[in-house]
Amino acid sequence: MRFVLSGLLTLVVLTATAVRQSPRSESGEPTPEPAEVSRWFKGNLHTHTLWSDGDDFPEMVADWYRRRDYHFLALSEHNVLAEGQTWAAIPAKSVRELALDKYLQRFGRSWVEQRKNVLGVTEVRLKPLAEFRSLLEQPGQFLLIPAEEITYSYAKRPVHMNAINLRDVIKPIQGDNVAETIRVNLRLANEQAKKTGRRMLTFLNHPNFQWGVNVEDMLAVEELRFFEVYNGHPGVRNDGDAKRPSTERMWDILLTLRMGKLRLGPIYGLATDDSHNYHKMAVGQSNPGRGWIQVRAVHLTAESIVAALESGDFYGSTGVELSELVNGPEEIRLKIKPKPGVTYRTQFVATLRDTPTDSKPAPVENGSRVYSEEIGKVVAEVEGTEAAYKPTGKEIYVRARVISSQAHANPFKKGDVESAWTQPVEVRRRQ
Repeated sequence: MRFVLSGLLTLVVLTATAVRQSPRSESGEPTPEPAEVSRWFKGNLHTHTLWSDGDDFPEMVADWYRRRDYHFLALSEHNVLAEGQTWAAIPAKSVRELALDKYLQRFGRSWVEQRKNVLGVTEVRLKPLAEFRSLLEQPGQFLLIPAEEITYSYAKRPVHMNAINLRDVIKPIQGDNVAETIRVNLRLANEQAKKTGRRMLTFLNHPNFQWGVNVEDMLAVEELRFFEVYNGHPGVRNDGDAKRPSTERMWDILLTLRMGKLRLGPIYGLATDDSHNYHKMAVGQSNPGRGWIQVRAVHLTAESIVAALESGDFYGSTGVELSELVNGPEEIRLKIKPKPGVTYRTQFVATLRDTPTDSKPAPVENGSRVYSEEIGKVVAEVEGTEAAYKPTGKEIYVRARVISSQAHANPFKKGDVESAWTQPVEVRRRQ
């Protein structure tokens, strides 16, 4: 009897396995398993709310992005996670009072928790992420990712880094210099990822903010693989100045020295909002919707998004959208989704292998050293909605920059146009 039961159980298991492995159509013929198809997911990884120095409630901010067809959002508060009991004071005739009115209209009095403090000032309970995410998330459509802006400084030079998909808040620590401060806090995030088994990603924010981080600081941190090449905050100086390089110029110097001289991997460039202000949309405000990333993945999960970022399968944008992108060592090819009446040009940017990499001292205190203008040169430019470039083998890397004629609807600064940046591809030497 024992043998018979064992045999029956084995038969049931084998039959169930066969059914799972070989689904059949109505005609009885086996049907193939559904293919895993990747798609583009739009998201922002740098966002602030009333949990730190933003001026709106987290649900309102998340809802803003969700209603504008973003697929994922990281609420990255300064040195804090959105958890626990926190009440925000709402002074009369303040921006927060306006925010509260909008909050009540959108989510209702049954959701919004209010009280009066001992001074008679209204306070509102800030909902933790774990409490409000189910209100807004939709499988395959919208995802909220826990994050923190690890905020510190060394000798008054700001060192800010975003940790994405972390579990526990990271308390920043100071190193012996700017580079070491980046390194030790990056390691804290990496140690948490290893300890928890979570797939996490950490990137350096706005290096030109108060001229906090220069090229040499970033170059000294081998583990650093991501930074913001575009940040929508009006005070971060993406464009540099007469004596300091733009963040895009910094990117090319880093790529040239890391890949061509130090034999390290590439550093990837992100576009983010760094949004704080949600009630007045204007130049000079830190508004949402200025810069984002498009990530190619199969699933809309934090792990899939981070994995795609780690592989460089994404691009940054301030308005240009790509319908096709092939980004490989043999060819970089892209197709732009056109807007009526808008023209486009794609510049392929590279540094050639014979380019000098020596440098001169910085002309200003804490500035980046001065490098050859041949670093990060435009090696090809194509007009229109389709562009391609085949590396010759003389390049260390190649990346693409798309520039449109469309003025940004709410620019970082006056005169900005919608643009996009693909990630650098390492070029193989030709024999």
